[in-house]
Amino acid sequence: MKLYLYVSSCLLSIKLCRIQGTSFRVIEETEDMIEVSFMTTWNSSLSYSFPLNVDTRFIMLRGVSGFYSYAIMEHLEGWPDLNVDEARIAFNLHQEMFHYMAVSDSIQTPMPTAYDRMEGLVLDYKEAVLLTNPSNPALKGKVDDKYQFSYDNKDSLVHGWISSHPHIGFWVITPSNEFRAGGPVKNDLTSHAGPTSLAPFFSGHYAGSNFGIRLRNGEPWKKVFGPIFIYLNSRSWADAKKQMQEETQKWPYDFPSSEDFPHANQRGTVRGRLLVRDRYLNPHFMPAKSAYVGLAPPGDVGSWQTETKGYQFWSQTDEHGYFTIRGVRGGTYSLNTWVTGGMGHKYENDIFIESGSQIQLGNLVYSPPRNGPTLWEIGIPDRTPAEFYVPDPAPEFKNDLFINPTEKYRQYGLWDRYTDLYPDQDLVYTVGTSDYRKDWFFAHVNRRTNSTSRFEATTWQVSFDLKNIRRKRGTYTVHIAIASATCKQLQVRINNPNRIRPHFTTRLIGRDNAIARHGIHGLYSLYSFDVPHFQLVHGRNTIYLKQSQGKNPFYGVMYNYIRFEGPPKIDH
Repeated sequence: MKLYLYVSSCLLSIKLCRIQGTSFRVIEETEDMIEVSFMTTWNSSLSYSFPLNVDTRFIMLRGVSGFYSYAIMEHLEGWPDLNVDEARIAFNLHQEMFHYMAVSDSIQTPMPTAYDRMEGLVLDYKEAVLLTNPSNPALKGKVDDKYQFSYDNKDSLVHGWISSHPHIGFWVITPSNEFRAGGPVKNDLTSHAGPTSLAPFFSGHYAGSNFGIRLRNGEPWKKVFGPIFIYLNSRSWADAKKQMQEETQKWPYDFPSSEDFPHANQRGTVRGRLLVRDRYLNPHFMPAKSAYVGLAPPGDVGSWQTETKGYQFWSQTDEHGYFTIRGVRGGTYSLNTWVTGGMGHKYENDIFIESGSQIQLGNLVYSPPRNGPTLWEIGIPDRTPAEFYVPDPAPEFKNDLFINPTEKYRQYGLWDRYTDLYPDQDLVYTVGTSDYRKDWFFAHVNRRTNSTSRFEATTWQVSFDLKNIRRKRGTYTVHIAIASATCKQLQVRINNPNRIRPHFTTRLIGRDNAIARHGIHGLYSLYSFDVPHFQLVHGRNTIYLKQSQGKNPFYGVMYNYIRFEGPPKIDH
């Protein structure tokens, strides 16, 4: 087992550190358990040492098939500046034993070895390799890419490997997401060829290079990562899932000895009910069904997506909008929500949690961004572009593991399929005629030119008919919810594609790189802007969406949802 950190003590130096203990001690030992510590302490006299203390702990319990591990990281007040870009525990298994990997019910497969990858053909980036002469002939002609096996935090609770000789299953179980960064929909790696299994705590994958711990001006910081559970069984995925469910039900564990890990009786509970108020859909308050409600360190609206230093606690509402958030560490949090079917984020005032506290918030109201009635919409406001058209891969890259429609976006090279479908003219979507499930490409990317190493910017069109334009108080609204962006400047023009200055621009946004990494989303963002009535015409109108950054096949944006609203209704 290896605990890795990507750290730097200045902005120009980034280093991959394998954390090795400088001291060892037994924390607790009884007939039923043992907990040991490998402590790494900062030594300011050593040039290769970084200003961070790391206490890596291991726990074994009698009668339990596996072991637990967690890490306590600490940066003391007054210490030098520090960047930690990534933290994870990595398990490199014996490649002569482990050839079969499972990361979900639908993604289970024989895997190539590290040597198979070395002998393969590197594709558009080094992580993607076409297997040309693998040790398992059934894998010949397949693409291997670790990003194809990424999952959201909320869905990545167990994954691992199976050995046939001897019969062993090796499983990484993450029983809680409270110590992971970026919230429940932060995407990250799981298991991949090596054979490797990861327990990622935070990384810039699907978030960007600025995602991570940034400690400045002597800021003190301390956080407990884990415990995670390494479970060993006799090859059964079903048994590993059952064990995962048992571990999540036991959280928070009552056996870690560190005072920095509060047990269940030292934690608080928050209850409430979330209602939705959108007067253009329903004059009454509606229960927010299956909405996410979470506690995260205080910040701006939506800041939980990029928050890394603290802890987060999330729950989902039931069909009546009620929610319960259990096992909350003491501290100050903001309450964050988002609703499937509603755009944007919402957060309430700060909430202070004390040890053992029971807080009842009562009814909370979520009012999605809304200026007027919906005239037309494209997509579903669910934070991903999964409902849009995801193309088949090029035949030479097809992987039968991802032919299920819900997994199809994982296929390699889909960004290149846009050029095949639109070789000369860009996408045109006609409201009332087009079907976003068939006619809206899932990612707005660049077009490949005749020179395969060059790409050009693309402009999509949304055409719609408009009658009875309101002149008095006639301001229309466009909402554009973005599920992912990479080096993207989205420029929007109304009825004039050649206008020098766009009616609206996001400016340069995004570094989540979800397009290249086979993701279906990165960081969510919402942009809204007004369209005065005089910019519209009676009859056919067109909105031009220009992805202005060319040069790279992976630059682009994934739209989640677009809505065009009429002027506010006049109440009499």
